[in-house]
Amino acid sequence: MKIPRAPHRWNVEPREAIAIQRRLAASVRQTPPRRPIRYIVGVDAAFSHDGTCCLAAAVLWDTRDRVVLEERVAARPLTFPYVPGLLSFREAPAVIAALRELRREPDAIVCDAQGYAHPRRFGLACHVGVICSIPTLGCAKSLLIGEYREPAARRGSRTALRDGGERIGSVLRTRTDVKPVFVSVGHLIDLATAERLVLECAVRYRLPEPTRLADALVGRVKRSLP
Repeated sequence: MKIPRAPHRWNVEPREAIAIQRRLAASVRQTPPRRPIRYIVGVDAAFSHDGTCCLAAAVLWDTRDRVVLEERVAARPLTFPYVPGLLSFREAPAVIAALRELRREPDAIVCDAQGYAHPRRFGLACHVGVICSIPTLGCAKSLLIGEYREPAARRGSRTALRDGGERIGSVLRTRTDVKPVFVSVGHLIDLATAERLVLECAVRYRLPEPTRLADALVGRVKRSLP
């Protein structure tokens, strides 16, 4: 997969990282995708036992045939400290490296992370989407910011995730009587399409298959390390 170089350095001070997020957040486009989405790549990241590098996995999934087409992994040295709200500066270099290894161009990316549902409206899914310039969404397991009412217990139920009066995402029930997930736009996609894709991909478990499989893959890689 061809991906342009990031328009900034990753090894920066937290204050500069915040400024980068605010600047690039203006590039996020919440718009329906221009073409049908069939091939979705899920990405997830983990950190080595010694905390020196970030590991990332990318799993390309066919939504029609429900099969894995490619699995790629990458590792990059950690050059940024843990700072809440600046996760992408730790994970995105490895995630993008894994995406670059794909032979087939995906129609969309789903990140096991936040997108627009972020204090500066620029979570990991937005950062990856803006750099890759393809439809990207975030599907997170937990809340980062905002308020919501619990959705009904049945699969497909959803409620608005709001922050300061602005809708920043959706709280979506992907399985009946199972905890919901937090869906938000990354880039070049609208919230309704993001919700639909998450439900379309959550065929057996709470999480969409592409990110669930990416999580399992990066976990295996981490366990194989000394």
